[in-house]
Amino acid sequence: MSEFDYHKQAQEYHGKAPLIILGSGASAAHGMSGMGALAEYLVANTDISGLSKAENNAWETFCQVLNNGVDLESALHQVAVTDLLTARIINATWELINTEDTQVFLASLQNNVMFPLSRLLDHIFRSSLKAVNIVTTNYDRLAEYACDQQRVHHYTGFTHGFFRQLAEPNEILPARKVNIWKVHGSLDWFKSPLEDIVAISNISHIPDNYEAQIVTPGTQKYQRTHLEPYRSIINNADRAITTASSYLCVGYGFNDEHIQPKLVVKCVRQGSPITIITYALSDAARRLILDGKAQNYLAIERGATDDQSILYSSLSEAPMTVEKNIWSFKGYLSLIM
Repeated sequence: MSEFDYHKQAQEYHGKAPLIILGSGASAAHGMSGMGALAEYLVANTDISGLSKAENNAWETFCQVLNNGVDLESALHQVAVTDLLTARIINATWELINTEDTQVFLASLQNNVMFPLSRLLDHIFRSSLKAVNIVTTNYDRLAEYACDQQRVHHYTGFTHGFFRQLAEPNEILPARKVNIWKVHGSLDWFKSPLEDIVAISNISHIPDNYEAQIVTPGTQKYQRTHLEPYRSIINNADRAITTASSYLCVGYGFNDEHIQPKLVVKCVRQGSPITIITYALSDAARRLILDGKAQNYLAIERGATDDQSILYSSLSEAPMTVEKNIWSFKGYLSLIM
């Protein structure tokens, strides 16, 4: 088995001030539900009262598709659902993720070293860097909590406060800032009765006459993301990806059309270095690195146990197994700090 200096490679890539991409695996480490658990919750808890016969039939078909083992996103592509049923699915999704998000926030009040992201941001900002970009497909606010815990200002497209309104990036200019580009929306984004998009902090239920602005998987995802604020957020995320010199992907499956194209171009055509840490590499991630497309990469996944890691590197023809946890976010930090 070939050997390579993965410590040096990790530190070299980190030294290029990476853009951070957070996928569902980053939140799963804190107990947040993934797509499988969300699918089960939707089947059991989505409000289907008052639906038409056609909508009930669509819902029954959707549930059957899920019960047959089809993943949530594929199921939502296979079954056409009305705007009303989509809204019910969005509300049920919001209820589950918001409850879990609140539990994580409360736990963080008792544990001031809870988030590895906080430690990473602290380490990055010890340099002369004034801004860090995070791109995420997650609805939760764990990245925001990590910034707060490290006493770093964050910008998600809105002003500060409890009732926040859309704001341009240059409207908020602290000495250090983390831009969090949430391409699928956030738990605290809502359409108000005035038809504008606002952000409301830490509430336990969707306010009357407000609509949650999170993009669930399926065909609706492509329609909704052409509207504001998604369009601007995605444009800013694209710009951040295009200008970045390096990438750190945490629990990201490489399956999102809103992030993928420019990221692949940077890593394949321009040779930008990419680090991937995850519980298990997705098929899409394996195609990117193992099919020889990415030029400079370090990918780390869990081995047979939590204390074993499997490393794939552009510096080695064969994977390397090490008897330590460096596949988790916390474990990865031991390589660069």
